[in-house]
Amino acid sequence: MSRTVARLLAESLEAHDVDQVYCVPGESYVGLTSFLLERNSIRVVVCRHEAGAGYMAVADGRLRDRAGVAVVSRGPGLSNAMVSLHSAYHDATPLVMLVGQVERGDFGRLALQEQNYSRLLSDVTKQVIEVNEPQQASEAMARAFHLAESGTPGPVALILPEDIFDDETDAEPDLPRPHVIPGARGADLDRLADMLGKAERPLVLVGGALWSDALRDTSVFADLNRLAEEWVLPISPTHRRPQLFDATHPNYGGYMGIRVPPALIGEMKKADLMVALGERMTDTVSQSYTFPKAPQPQLPFVHVWPDANEVGRVWRPDLGIPASPHEVIKALLKRGMPKDAPKRRDWVAGLNAIHKKLLAKEWEPTSDGVNFAAIVCEVDKHLAPDATVTTDAGNFGSFVHRYIGFRQGQIFLSSVVGAMGSGMPMAVAAALRRPGTQIVAFLGDGGALMMGNEIATACQYGAAPILIISDNAMYGTIGMHSYVRYPERPFMEGTRLTNPDFAAWGRSFGAEGITIKSESEVKDGIARAFAVKTKPVVVHCLTSAIQMSAWRRYTRSETLP
Repeated sequence: MSRTVARLLAESLEAHDVDQVYCVPGESYVGLTSFLLERNSIRVVVCRHEAGAGYMAVADGRLRDRAGVAVVSRGPGLSNAMVSLHSAYHDATPLVMLVGQVERGDFGRLALQEQNYSRLLSDVTKQVIEVNEPQQASEAMARAFHLAESGTPGPVALILPEDIFDDETDAEPDLPRPHVIPGARGADLDRLADMLGKAERPLVLVGGALWSDALRDTSVFADLNRLAEEWVLPISPTHRRPQLFDATHPNYGGYMGIRVPPALIGEMKKADLMVALGERMTDTVSQSYTFPKAPQPQLPFVHVWPDANEVGRVWRPDLGIPASPHEVIKALLKRGMPKDAPKRRDWVAGLNAIHKKLLAKEWEPTSDGVNFAAIVCEVDKHLAPDATVTTDAGNFGSFVHRYIGFRQGQIFLSSVVGAMGSGMPMAVAAALRRPGTQIVAFLGDGGALMMGNEIATACQYGAAPILIISDNAMYGTIGMHSYVRYPERPFMEGTRLTNPDFAAWGRSFGAEGITIKSESEVKDGIARAFAVKTKPVVVHCLTSAIQMSAWRRYTRSETLP
């Protein structure tokens, strides 16, 4: 049967279980969106900025372990969206981005907004696929999804010329490729079991690939917990993956995030074996390539990741296993716990004691605004067992990781690579994907005015996230780095911000607006925010700049205007 390319692409998206796409309307792909709207089988979510659309697709991919889909126009549209490609690439998150292109007859002429996407996107995508022949459109779509979701997940760009959508083709929709689950050799599993059995102070890091496994199989968390308990192992979720292990579990070995506090990292470094279970390993997790030291770790190191190309790329592991982390967990459980596993109880208890002390709801009041710790601790009291929390990039996020004890069943979304502006659109995507559940976004005043405009998208589609904005009138993270690295130099003029009344700003979109100016207003203000169920809520928190992070303050002699 003959069909247009627009119809073929729509049927291909449906075959890949795509039920919504995110976009900013563009002329270079209007042939596709007009057909999608007419067909009405896939929701087209119209966003306010291409970066917002991209971040929403990234979050959607993280929530489903299926590639999220964004559609952007050529040239400026794609350029705006590149930050989301960068984030998905570094965060190992599946994403398919459909990109408009000039008409085929104009290739190479520097036509309006023309770019060479294979060159432009070579460093932020797994592959760029150009569709210039109608009969290859569905095949290219299937390849894009397969590449985005396989091995180390990531973004794939599919380039679609403006004049291709109305072309006719006899090609049939290409079906999705089956998901390939990599596996470990029995000999490697035996060796891992032996290494874990002999270790007296092992440290197990769990990361993003385990989250992917959990989205496919609900037994993952039960199996991980059983492994921790039977084998007496400390489990440490890695940077911005806090939901992978219950923070109240006695085997919680501490959060391996960016800049781990000295008391905890000092104890962790006494480990005699490190197992990275589903963690890609980055500079943030490894504490700037010092633990484990790159390229040669200072302790026996086992790397489990579902892509042989990644294992050994930076670090030389003593044992590398290109496999699904859940398959490795199940294989260890079948082998049975080591007879002398109880020898590790003191090691696990010691790490857990430090973790619990760091998690304590303690903070000092500040004179220049609310200590953001008070806000985060109050929010934690209201979080449901299935709540979704997002954060933007910035030091305010350290309060979330210090004071919220995440539980398995909750979801945390953020740009692992630290791209600003992600928190708001990710919250909108979560609210659309998980209607009726709590969605809470923590934003800084910098990030809020980068992508905060997507609150309009939330209002348009009936999403109702709670947006907690920390307003300390500065780019706090950069101020901290300036202060720490160059204490003798002034830095305020290079980081200062002039902000709006964010509560009034929120109300102008149709959201509820709440302002918190002092600690005495925190309890009531947060309770009011959680009581609103039918529209977004903006909580404008006038916070301290002196308390630069959850762990560090400017010296009391420092003057911050």
